[in-house]
Amino acid sequence: MKRRDFLRTTACMTPVIGMFPADLSFLNREATPGKLEKRSLGQTGAMLSVIGFGGIVVKDATPEAAASSVRVAIEAGVNYFDVAPSYGNAEVKLGPALEPYRKDVFLACKTTRRTKEEARKELEQSLVNMRTDHFDLYQLHAVTTMKDVDTILGKGGALETFLEAKKEGKIRHIGFSAHSVEAALALMNGFDFETILFPFNLTTWHAGNFGPQVMKVAQEKKMGILALKAMAKGPWAKGADRSRYPKAWYEPYVTEEDILMGLRFTLSHPVTAAIPPGEDELFRIALNLRDKLTPLGKEEINAIKAKALTGNPLFKYTT
Repeated sequence: MKRRDFLRTTACMTPVIGMFPADLSFLNREATPGKLEKRSLGQTGAMLSVIGFGGIVVKDATPEAAASSVRVAIEAGVNYFDVAPSYGNAEVKLGPALEPYRKDVFLACKTTRRTKEEARKELEQSLVNMRTDHFDLYQLHAVTTMKDVDTILGKGGALETFLEAKKEGKIRHIGFSAHSVEAALALMNGFDFETILFPFNLTTWHAGNFGPQVMKVAQEKKMGILALKAMAKGPWAKGADRSRYPKAWYEPYVTEEDILMGLRFTLSHPVTAAIPPGEDELFRIALNLRDKLTPLGKEEINAIKAKALTGNPLFKYTT
């Protein structure tokens, strides 16, 4: 099947209301009292905490603050950490803070570089910054356009570096993140990626028709599914005061009730883990709700759908 036909078919095959509530039975799940639940990540063999640590949390932090954030996360049962060079100085802050725990965590990193040479250069620098000899998961970061997809998968593209680095033992698993349905579908059609990191959010899902198509294909391919934007309310309103949450480019949920609703919606799907916004305050609230992250019941699903349909989705998809 040609790529354009694949995209057209997969984009249309899943209705907005389909696939929810989802069957979580194919995921291996481990519960430990007082700690975050852990779930299997596709076919990688890894078990990850359902809440991940986004490296941007420690951007511009003091060494003491960075160490404190990591320690709090570890104590809550977080074993999944994700970082990227595009998060300012997050790598050089997180590297030393995470070093004492490195052997016990699953460390993911990303690159926005699309060519082989540029991706190699960024990978090597990230390894140095993070004080490690390998990443458990290395991902193409924020793929959005079909031009990016073609460059990545083509001759001299970034995927060549990923494959070489995996043979060298510098990365163990290969994945991608995307903010575009078209790009995500094209990448999954073009290569057998092991994981996907994608915005799975209650408002984008119901009001934006953004996510069901990607979830369906990722699940069919038995990929590890990781979630962005579970705690996103929507775009910032014009003139909104963003000073309290300067690291969030979208308006986040801020109350415990809303944060819990967003996380439970996302984790009621066959998602291994969700990464909260890059604000330490919001990350800690998410951790404190760890005993309440249970799958949604039928009545809750209907109530959340009604609420979501009144929202302004951060992303929309129109076939």
